[in-house]
Amino acid sequence: MANVMPHRKLSTTTIHNMALDGIIHVNSLFTLGLFLGLTLYPDPAATLVSGSCSAGLAIAENLVSCHVYSFSSFLFSSLIASALKQAIKIANGNREYEERGLSMTIMRVNLMVLRFGILVSAVGSVFGCGFLTMALVNMVQIKLGVLGCKSFHTLAAISPLVTLVPLALAIYVGLVLYAFSR
Repeated sequence: MANVMPHRKLSTTTIHNMALDGIIHVNSLFTLGLFLGLTLYPDPAATLVSGSCSAGLAIAENLVSCHVYSFSSFLFSSLIASALKQAIKIANGNREYEERGLSMTIMRVNLMVLRFGILVSAVGSVFGCGFLTMALVNMVQIKLGVLGCKSFHTLAAISPLVTLVPLALAIYVGLVLYAFSR
């Protein structure tokens, strides 16, 4: 007879806590990458193309702007997720105190507020990914030439970026909305 391990049902707050952990970890990686990208800002003069296909100052400024917007979006999302995790910890700590017979007046986590917070945090992550994609498109234009020149290398570098990232974001948004409705 095979050993059958009983499955322990996870509580709703445990599942939400795990989702918040995932948001925080992914946003942290993106934020680190963005910080390094800003630190190692490319010299617009150090391009692989010359002449009319080289990127102008406006694209370089747009690159920095998109980095900052993306950084802000990921930081916003992470802060919301961290605040929700703290609220869950406080509410769970309240139950532990009540079990010990101690009376404490600490808030309870409203499930709708928790879901709304996760949704807001996910929106911040989506905006961060969108701005990061735009920053990478600008980086490619600085290094390989502007899109208007229709260089093979520029289009080959940008094509997977503008197809795979929106596809992944669509799947992510779909799963978040599905989880939000459950």
